[in-house]
Amino acid sequence: MSEAPLPPLNQAIDRAAALLATDAASAEREARAALARAPRDPRAALILASALRRQGDASGALTILRPLAAAYPNAALTQYEFGAALTLTGDPLAGIEALRRATTLGRDHAEAWRALGEALFAEGDNAGAEAAFAQHRRAQVRDPRLKPAADALFAGRLAEAEQALRRSLMAHPDDPPALQMLADVLARETRFAEAEALLARCLQLEPGLDGARFAYADALFHQQKGAEAAAELERLLAADPANPAYGNLMAACLELMGEFDRALAIYEGLLAAHGRQPLLWLNYGHMLRTVGRREDAAAAYRRAIALAPALGEAYLGLANLQTPLSADEAAAMGREVERPDLAPRDRAYLCFALGRAREASGDAAAAFASYARGAALRRAQTPYDARDFTAYVETCVRVFSSDFFAARGDFGAEADDPIFIVGLHRSGSTLIEQILASHSAVEGTMELPDVGLIARELGWSVPGADYPACLANLSREMAAALGRRFIEATRPQRRLGRRFFVDKMPNNFQHLGLIQLMLPRAKIIDARRHPFGACVSAFKQHFAEAQAFTYDLADLGRYYRDYVALMDHFDAVLPGRVCRVIYEDMVEDTEGEVRRLLAYCGLDFEPACLAFHQNQRPVRTISSEQVRQPIYREGLDQWRRFEPWLGPLKDALGPALEGWRGRG
Repeated sequence: MSEAPLPPLNQAIDRAAALLATDAASAEREARAALARAPRDPRAALILASALRRQGDASGALTILRPLAAAYPNAALTQYEFGAALTLTGDPLAGIEALRRATTLGRDHAEAWRALGEALFAEGDNAGAEAAFAQHRRAQVRDPRLKPAADALFAGRLAEAEQALRRSLMAHPDDPPALQMLADVLARETRFAEAEALLARCLQLEPGLDGARFAYADALFHQQKGAEAAAELERLLAADPANPAYGNLMAACLELMGEFDRALAIYEGLLAAHGRQPLLWLNYGHMLRTVGRREDAAAAYRRAIALAPALGEAYLGLANLQTPLSADEAAAMGREVERPDLAPRDRAYLCFALGRAREASGDAAAAFASYARGAALRRAQTPYDARDFTAYVETCVRVFSSDFFAARGDFGAEADDPIFIVGLHRSGSTLIEQILASHSAVEGTMELPDVGLIARELGWSVPGADYPACLANLSREMAAALGRRFIEATRPQRRLGRRFFVDKMPNNFQHLGLIQLMLPRAKIIDARRHPFGACVSAFKQHFAEAQAFTYDLADLGRYYRDYVALMDHFDAVLPGRVCRVIYEDMVEDTEGEVRRLLAYCGLDFEPACLAFHQNQRPVRTISSEQVRQPIYREGLDQWRRFEPWLGPLKDALGPALEGWRGRG
């Protein structure tokens, strides 16, 4: 019986190519069979090399690819395979060069862009990696209808991309690629809640889209929904456990959840594989600072700087550790901040860090100039209109009258375990939390996002008016349900199982009406500081997000004035409800103020509350190093060195400059 005839060579090669993605071993066999028939066929040779690389034999692949790449320098697929093999065999720079050729030859070669991004990330070129990954996402868009929107998106023309995508979704509302791209637009504009909703729908339609799932986890994380984001990342890591982007975001989520040991272990594993990646060292340094490993944190920040000398956030991390910067480090910052090619983000961080160095050296004028320059850069990145917050406060004063609360005296859940610390940032809230968390009945958590999330959802879901006016339409049952929801949502943060817990989100002073309605038995502490002390300290700080009012002295003064006015109103309509703790009084009479604070919370005095600096709990705010030291007076009047430049702040404060202590 005669053997079956062999298929035509082209057909055999096509079959081998089709097997590459799903069965590399079979693709190898088919490619070798094709080469036995046509030893000089470059297509079969390329498939064989790709099959070997996919099975882990990058060296074997490279033996084939070197002569092939030399013979076909303008073949995008060949250059891609050559670059991918080079990066796997210890020659990353040559691999990056080949991958760049591949992306130049094939602008829509998605896998080449992805491989280039991974190689650049491994070499510590974050800007290059980010650009390559953006091109990878663009190249993945195959639908001609979406190509113009993709080009606009990845060229930074966000408004144009959003309009095009919304038009497309009107005609095709359940199109996963369009949903994912529109979510990308919204995330770039920090509209994470809207992005989350689109990505949830996208994954409902097509659960296997890993890119959409990672973007969904990222949107959840940026809303501080750490546990939900971690659940999505667990799915991704199960399939790709070595992916550094997945691991990095997972570590950040674990930090939000208070699982610091797991987060540190992830960072250490990532750094073992990607030791040239400065952002991983930076994030590792932040985590080490949180858990109190000060010297290790400083070493991690300095390693990040060695790898990326313009990484201003690492310099600011050192400053937040209260680590004296050397003359060489200060000089290096001065050089880097003037680089014409420096990204605005890095320039802003460097300005704030330089301000710290110049302030420490006693040059107040140069320090203030650096802070002001950094603040101006941040202001450009985070626009703010002070009139919006003034209008919000006026609405609260109008809505939350004595009669309003009297008519709702039976609203809310029965829980009495939350202790809210509110006020302005840099006013002593971390110190108060550390004092309370040193009591055997109180657990410190973090700046929890839950009240703000509830407020935002109410603005969407309660009919009749915008938040906070919509709270007038809140039913008794709904108020109680919201209180119970807060208690359940924050339970994962309570790892010690203590009777009370602290939520020290300062911005919650904006939501006292909501807190009163849903948790009327919770304790509320207003952490307050002299307006010059609080506002100057905030002006000197680079906040991660959500504090746009701090980058202009006039805005700061008006915000402080509105804050005092709102708290005065609540003191009038809910007398005695809020315990005010003045930072200056806490410094001058620590024991007396601690006893008063504990009495308000219904707690017996414990000496450990005076030895709060010995508490080894993780502290996630920029005040972490300060609360690990005894109280000292030197910080009270630090603002005075900048008094010559505080005219706009003084003018904007108005009556709050004299009446800042409030009614209570």
